[in-house]
This record gives sequence, C-alpha cells and structure tokens, in this order.
Amino acid sequence: MDTFAEIRPYHDDEVAPVLAKLLVDPEMLNIIASLRLPRLNKALPWLVRPLVRWYLAREMKGIANVAGFQWVVKGYMDAMIEGHTISFQVSGLEQLEAEQAYLYISNHRDIALDPAFVNYALYHHERDTVRIAIGDNLLSKPFAADLMRLNKSFIVRRSARGPRQMLAAFRQLASYIRFSLLEERSSIWIAQREGRAKDGNDATEAAVIKMIGMAQNKPDESFSDYVNKLNIVPVSISYEWDPLDAAKAQELVHIERDGTYQKAEHEDLKSIATGIVGNKGHVHVAFGAPLKGEFSDAVAVAAKLDEVIIDQYRLHPSNIIAYMRVVQNDNWKTLPMLPEITAADIEVFDKRFSQIPADYRSKAMEIYANPVINQLDSADLRIVEEAI
Repeated sequence: MDTFAEIRPYHDDEVAPVLAKLLVDPEMLNIIASLRLPRLNKALPWLVRPLVRWYLAREMKGIANVAGFQWVVKGYMDAMIEGHTISFQVSGLEQLEAEQAYLYISNHRDIALDPAFVNYALYHHERDTVRIAIGDNLLSKPFAADLMRLNKSFIVRRSARGPRQMLAAFRQLASYIRFSLLEERSSIWIAQREGRAKDGNDATEAAVIKMIGMAQNKPDESFSDYVNKLNIVPVSISYEWDPLDAAKAQELVHIERDGTYQKAEHEDLKSIATGIVGNKGHVHVAFGAPLKGEFSDAVAVAAKLDEVIIDQYRLHPSNIIAYMRVVQNDNWKTLPMLPEITAADIEVFDKRFSQIPADYRSKAMEIYANPVINQLDSADLRIVEEAI
C-alpha cells in the first residue's frame, strides 16, 4: 500500500502517463497560450492552442522519468538565471557530503524561486536535487499539481479543515519527510515558515519544526536524537533586488492601515510569474553546516536556525543603502562580509525606488534594511551570551 500516494512526487513509471494527460489538458494549454502569446491567443485561439500543444509535445518527447523532466526544467532555469540575474553565487556546500540526504530549511522570500535556486545550486555542484514542499493553496488547478509533482514536489495539505483532518495531514507529512530522508535517502527542501517573509525578517516558525517532529519514534529516540538524524541544513537565499518589493510593501501598508489585505484573484500565480521574469540582480545561496547537538524542543531548533540563517545571509549594496536611509547610522560597518558600495550602486538604488509609489516607498526600504538590522541584533545577542 502506497501510504503517501496523495502527496508524494510522481515516480518514474508515472511520468509518461501524466505528461500524456497534461498535453491534452485544455485549461493548461489555454493558460500557457495566454501567457506566451496573449494577443494572438485572444484573436485566434483556435490556432494558438494546437501550436502550444505541438510545441510542448516536442519539448516532452522521449521523457520517461523524473530526471528527464527535470532536464527540461533545467533549460528554462538556466535561461531565467542568465536573463534575469547579474550573478549567482553559492557558499557552504563544501561542508556537506555529496551522497548524504539532508533536510534543507531555508528562509522564504519567493514562492517558486527559493527552492528553484537551491536546486540550481545543488545540480551545478553535482548534487542530487531536492524534493520540494509546496502548499496545496498554490495548486488549485489539477494540472499545476501534476506539473509540480513531476518536478519532485510533495504536497502540504494546508486546505485541511477541522482539528482531526489537520492532525492527520500533519502526521502524514511528517512521516513522509522522515521516510524520504531516512529510508529513501532523498533530500527535502522546506521553507522556515508557511508564508513569505514579506518584511525581510527571516524567522523560523516553531510550528514547522513541531510538525516535522511528529514523526519522532519516541520509545526509541529522543527529540535531539531525531533532529540530529534529519541532518537539518540552514539555507540563506538573498536577492539583491526583489521583483515583488513594491507589491509586498503595498500589502504591508494596507495591513498596517486597514488591518487586512484582500488578495486579487490568482494573485499568487501572478507573483510567481513576476518573481521569475523580474530582475533579481546578484543572488547568493549560503548553505550552513547540519544542526548537531542537544535541543530541548522545537523552539530551540527554530532559534538555532534563525541564528544561522540570519548570520550567513549575504548582504547586497541594496541592503546597506536602505539601512543607511532608514536607520541613519554607521553600525553596519561592524558586520563581516560587507559588499562594496559604489556611486553607481546608489544611483541604481535611487532610480529603482523613484519608481515605487510614494505611499509604499518607505515600507519597501524597510524590507531591504531589515536583514542588516537582524544581523546587528544577532551580533549583539552573541556578545551578551558570551559575557554571561
């Protein structure tokens, strides 16, 4: 019996039939046509959709397993990075064994790109790609769920309602994560929190760690034993520019002012598209060492993750300039691994922020400044702990 059939990624023998189903899915074909050829699709839909089907069939021809599908995805990922980033850098992978399965827990800034950049870093350093946790709130269309599961994603059932349903969903998810890591020896990526850190404050939700801990075999292992077995790796992903900075600032301003923010229809899907095609400037992915030691509970694990994710986060000129504008002091100069700030950096910064609506400009600047503030706070906390 396949205990995880409803949520796990597709197996190799399922790839061909799922692809065949997708190639005749009218909703998927219509969405791709409207995104790639909007004007032509509006005028001549009867012509465009068969062309889209033909193109996709050609792209997917001969794909018989997950690795083949990911090879196609890699081509699009390479094109995106070359076209929409200035540079892509990776640090810390030398601390990790190539054949070991890890539970990568990263900060969460972008719905699709966070795990995509982790996969890109691993793939180009000859490491196996990860299985990606994705909420079913982003998979309202069946074809979207199929595409994600072909790309080694597994489903987090956030739509479960009622205490019993939610508990069952969390137990199944925790069991799958354990099974993947310890039995199938396949790495997992999961975000440190349910939603994106729209304000630039990266903080691990202890609830995520509690969920993972639900698969602990309590008679035979302590909580610390289980945490150590999982090989949890803190990952920090930093973007010089967030393509959604203005949108995030707008949402935060509305929440502060009105107490709520109502998302538009398909807003998450639009955010995914904007994140992919928007300019991200320099991107850095930092991998930490696996968490080892004694952990009393989920809160202790979350605290350690926060410490590492914040400290190894690679700051960009955009962060430093924002800090200088928001906080207006030179404390940032005490931090390690500081980027060089040039007159050109300041000019680019000012030009970008001049294009953000005035009502949201200061909030957007805070988003970029917060990682600097958090690193300074983390350094101050270490000084206090060492003194004690």
